[in-house]
Amino acid sequence: MAGAPAAVDLALQGGGSHGAFTWGVLDALLEDGRLGFDGVSGTSAGAMNAAVLATGLARGGPGEARRALAAFWAEVGGTPACFADMASSGAAAAPAPPAWPAWMFNAGNWPGMAALGAWARLFSPAQLNPFNLNPLRDILQRHVDPALVRQGAVKLFITATAVKTGQSRVFTNDDLSIDALLASACLPQLFQAVEIDGEPYWDGGYSGNPALWPLIYGTAADDLLLVQINPLQRDQVPRTAMEIADRVNEITFNASLVSEMRAIAFVQRLVREERVERSHYKDLRLHRIADEAGLAAYGASSKLNSDPRLLQALFALGRQAAQDWLVSHHADVGRRGTVDVGDVFLAPRGDPTPQAPIGPPD
Repeated sequence: MAGAPAAVDLALQGGGSHGAFTWGVLDALLEDGRLGFDGVSGTSAGAMNAAVLATGLARGGPGEARRALAAFWAEVGGTPACFADMASSGAAAAPAPPAWPAWMFNAGNWPGMAALGAWARLFSPAQLNPFNLNPLRDILQRHVDPALVRQGAVKLFITATAVKTGQSRVFTNDDLSIDALLASACLPQLFQAVEIDGEPYWDGGYSGNPALWPLIYGTAADDLLLVQINPLQRDQVPRTAMEIADRVNEITFNASLVSEMRAIAFVQRLVREERVERSHYKDLRLHRIADEAGLAAYGASSKLNSDPRLLQALFALGRQAAQDWLVSHHADVGRRGTVDVGDVFLAPRGDPTPQAPIGPPD
């Protein structure tokens, strides 16, 4: 008789349409069934994946969660302006041949898109979209049930950034709302700030992508699985204005994660050297699912593209990455971490995805 699923926390990065990679990861983990989720921290698209996942689990378990995620992303794929501003949303809906190469999803490779983007940046979201239309609101209302999530067993931590202070605000099950999810995904270049309790918020990626500390302090699980969709490393130096902007975007949205990982690595070292009392600190077992090589062909500008073919390609990459990780590292869950924080996050790397088990079994 199979035992209970091993409890892990999930940390889900944001990244617009690249959240479909995380959808693929979650689909494979739910299908496998050997892991249970204690807490889930998510930002932007990661927050939406987290909320849809929690809704499905509360409604009917892993099978229902898989169906809920598939339905959510199917609707995103049928709505061109989900992750783009109104001025450039037509790019996502442009016709394309059935076998579209990855680079064609990058807006920077489209004739005229650089000029259109430069023109759009002359205006604020309030000027381009005075009625503050956001198709994600209606989609989220159909696929996320905050009341059901509040009753569920999964602890949610959704990060947004306070505009006035620059500090993060983490919404939990108790104060989860559709507005909180929209705030977590509110890129200020594309959408007007989302007001909650009189405070304006922007995308959570500026302050936590995703925030890890709520999982450390707010859950019992010692295994933390990061699903990473923003590449830490690019082999080519950006040359064009759009390539430079894309890379700055990636670095910015990884900065908070790298900072938290640096702190975690420091505490791990103190615990293992017995320089602090082990019972006072959570010695995390860290894991990571990523495919930097597979995602390398999809530039940051493709995060605004909700073409269904792109979403399906990213979903397939995510499923494969999760299946590979399960084969290699499921046995390590509850025993030892599979990510060396120093090698992956804090030092120049030759191998973009080192995931060897770290240390002896507990």
